[in-house]
Amino acid sequence: MSNDSRIRWGWLRAMYIYTIVGAGGFGLGMIIVPELMKKTFAWPANEPVAFGILGSIFVASGLLSILGLRSPLKFVPVFLFQLFYKSVWFIAVALPLLLTGRFPAYALPFVLIFASYIVGDLIAIPFHYIFAKESKQN
Repeated sequence: MSNDSRIRWGWLRAMYIYTIVGAGGFGLGMIIVPELMKKTFAWPANEPVAFGILGSIFVASGLLSILGLRSPLKFVPVFLFQLFYKSVWFIAVALPLLLTGRFPAYALPFVLIFASYIVGDLIAIPFHYIFAKESKQN
């Protein structure tokens, strides 16, 4: 591990655990018991391929986060991916639905959960480390 005191090691660890439990568990539910998940969260009947893809992405994020617990800085791109796709979803999907008055009630939990990941990722991601110029190796 780096000795950089600006890296929030506790936040990194917490976000990896949150992603393992939250995204990983949710994704497993979507793949293993999709009908139960749809019923539990009052989701409309959905096209199974897209639902399965989303579940697979959540499971993959959870699995990669397990590796992130061992090598936190190497797996920070998992958080960048989460930050970007969740932000894009807010801007390109949720906001237009809200502005046109077509925002479905069943999507509110996604707003809250995605917002918690965005805030957590913004706190945990060591942007100074990611965007630092690499030192020249001799």
